[in-house]
Amino acid sequence: MSLDQIARRTLLGASVVLGIATTLPAFAQPGATPLAFRSIWPGAAPGGGKVTVPEQEIPRSPTGPKDDTAFLHVRTPTLAHIAPAKPNGAAILLIPGGGYLRVAIGNGGRALLQFFADRGYHAYLLKYRLPGDPWAAGPDAPLQDAQRALRLIKAEAKANGVATGRIGVMGFSAGGHLAAMLAYRRDETYRAVDAADAQPLGVRAAALLYPVALMGVPGTHKGSQDQLLGASPAPDVALRYRTDARIVPASPPTFIAHAIDDRVVSVDNGLALLAALRRAKVPAEAYLPEIGGHGFGVTLDGKPAPWTGLFFDWARRHGL
Repeated sequence: MSLDQIARRTLLGASVVLGIATTLPAFAQPGATPLAFRSIWPGAAPGGGKVTVPEQEIPRSPTGPKDDTAFLHVRTPTLAHIAPAKPNGAAILLIPGGGYLRVAIGNGGRALLQFFADRGYHAYLLKYRLPGDPWAAGPDAPLQDAQRALRLIKAEAKANGVATGRIGVMGFSAGGHLAAMLAYRRDETYRAVDAADAQPLGVRAAALLYPVALMGVPGTHKGSQDQLLGASPAPDVALRYRTDARIVPASPPTFIAHAIDDRVVSVDNGLALLAALRRAKVPAEAYLPEIGGHGFGVTLDGKPAPWTGLFFDWARRHGL
């Protein structure tokens, strides 16, 4: 690992210890069966690199539940899947966050997947590589994994009774940045490795929860930027990875939920996305509560959070 990469990880160290960059809530019940993950690549992930640090699973917060964990130095990108008991013919890919320093899944991911499966969706959860590790693809390494995961979901859609035109993506925090890149970029980031890669990119709809979007401008989540692009990216590089700058009239309908009092990822990120969607005349809806902070998740006081009802109504309206 280079000195620059060590410095980038050190800068975010305090956030990891304190659990500041929270993304997915921990819902796992005691004794819950851990999720079964499968590798998304038939061999090594594309591009290679010089990643020698072993993958680690660590507590997301020193005071949180023991099953509230996150992964560092992901070496093998994987996908978990829960099938619904009463399918609605749609699927959703869930992308957790973690400031691009870690992937915050832990055992709590099972309950998150189950939440969407209980509402009829084939629910998938992605564990992706991190750009601060020396992968040859650099900042596109996470996107390679997201594109591959989407293609695998499409490749097995018929067998699951899912319409390939009814597959969406939802991302949380830095995962919201990755979900937006998946939704708004159609360029190939890797060479095909098997028949699944014949599946086209593109999603029916995107949902971005307290998303990182900005790069190189006021309101940027510096931790995510440092991990993705380095501490001082050139303006043209920063612009290339601003997800609001990727929105065009052909972009998929997008749902945004972002609390105004978010002190981790400024609501300026969600507002920039909403403004770009409006300029491009892309169907969009935003839930912007006054109070909610960062990482508010899908439940509140044991009940579905208010944004979830709005999202499911919106999703049905847009064919997801």
